[in-house]
Amino acid sequence: MNLPLLGDLENLDGARILARLDLNVPVADGQVMDDTRINAALPTLRWLLERADVVAACSHLGKANGAPDSQYSLAPVAAFLGQALGRDVTFVPNCLDPAAEAEPGALLLLENLRFHPGEKADDPDFAAALAAPYSHYVNDAFGTAHRAHASVVEVPKLYGHGRKAAGFLIEREVEALGRIVNEPEQPFVAVVGGAKVSTKIAPLEALLGRVASLLIGGGMANTFFLAKGLEVGRSLVEEEMVGTAREILELAAERDIDLELPSDVVVGDAIDNPQVVEIVSAQDIPADLMVVDIGPQTRARYEEVLAAARTIFWNGPMGVFEIPEFAAGTLAVAEALAASPAFSVVGGGESVMAIRRAGVIDDIDHVSTGGGASLEFITGEALPAITALEE
Repeated sequence: MNLPLLGDLENLDGARILARLDLNVPVADGQVMDDTRINAALPTLRWLLERADVVAACSHLGKANGAPDSQYSLAPVAAFLGQALGRDVTFVPNCLDPAAEAEPGALLLLENLRFHPGEKADDPDFAAALAAPYSHYVNDAFGTAHRAHASVVEVPKLYGHGRKAAGFLIEREVEALGRIVNEPEQPFVAVVGGAKVSTKIAPLEALLGRVASLLIGGGMANTFFLAKGLEVGRSLVEEEMVGTAREILELAAERDIDLELPSDVVVGDAIDNPQVVEIVSAQDIPADLMVVDIGPQTRARYEEVLAAARTIFWNGPMGVFEIPEFAAGTLAVAEALAASPAFSVVGGGESVMAIRRAGVIDDIDHVSTGGGASLEFITGEALPAITALEE
C-alpha cells in the first residue's frame, strides 16, 4: 500500500486539521460506558496538537440517520475526551459551523456527522462544506474504513500530497491485518463465531485460501450442523444459508483444510433465566433445547489447536457469552489466544469485549477497533477510506 502517514504531512506550522476519528462509543445517561475507541484515538490527537494550530475532531455516533437526535449527541464524548487529554475541548454543536475561527491551540469536537444526510450519502457538497475551514485532513477511524461515507471518502479527495494522512491507529491496523493477508506464518488458525454465516461468507472463503485450520463456533455453527444433516433443536439457524455452509465444508475438504465444528455443545431451554442447561454431543441435540455455547471437549480441542498456531485471527463469540452460564467457551478461546505464542489478532466488538472480560487484552498482539472493516480487509478487498487516502 502507498498509504500516507502522519510523518508525510507538510507545512503544519499554522495548520488547521480535520481529524476523522472513530468516537462511536456507548453512551448512557450522558456517560461514556466504554472508552476503548477514545483511548485508541489519543496518540494521534496528541501528535497533531503538538504540531498544528487547530485540530477539529469529527466522528459519527450511534444510529443517527440524517437529522439531529439528542440521544446520539457527541457532547458527552467531548467532556470525556477533555478529561482523557487533561485539556479543554470545545464542542461545536453543528459540524458545518465555521469552526476554523477557533483560537490557536484549540481542540474542537464537531457534532455527530450523521446528523446531516450528506454524510451517509457520500455527498460531495457536504464533504466540501465540512472540509472548507481546514488545511489538512487525517483519518484515524478504521472502524468506518469500509463505509463509503463523505467524511472518509469524499473529504480526502479534496486534499493533495502532504495534506492528508492516516493516523497511528489506521497505520497499526493496516500493518497487523496485513500480516494475516500477506503470507501469514503457518500454521495460521482462524476462529470465527457469532450468530450468522450470511455476514461472514466472503471472509470465510478468503480465510480458506490462507489458513491451516478454521474453528467454527457461535450460532453460525448450527447452520453448519444442518449442512451436515444434524438436528439442531430450537437453535438459531439460517435455513437459507445451509447450501452455502455445505459449499464451504466441501471447499475446505478440497483444499485439505482442517475445518472444525464443535463436537459437543451446551444447550438450554432459554437464553434468559434458563431452567435447563446441559452438555450434549453435537450429534444428539435435543429437539426442545437450543445450542448456547461450545462444550468442554470442544474447548479443549480448540485450545490444543490454538496452542500450536503461529498466527491467529479471531472474530465472533463461541456462544451467548453475555449470559454467564453460556460464557465459558468464549472466555476459553480468549485465554487460549493469550497463552499461545502465535501472533494474535482479535477483531469485532464482541470478541474484544470477551478478551477484556477475560482480563487478557494486554496479551493480544493486536486488537482491531473495526469488526466489519477488519473482516473486509482480510478478504483482500480495498477499503474505501484507505483507497481515498492513497489516491
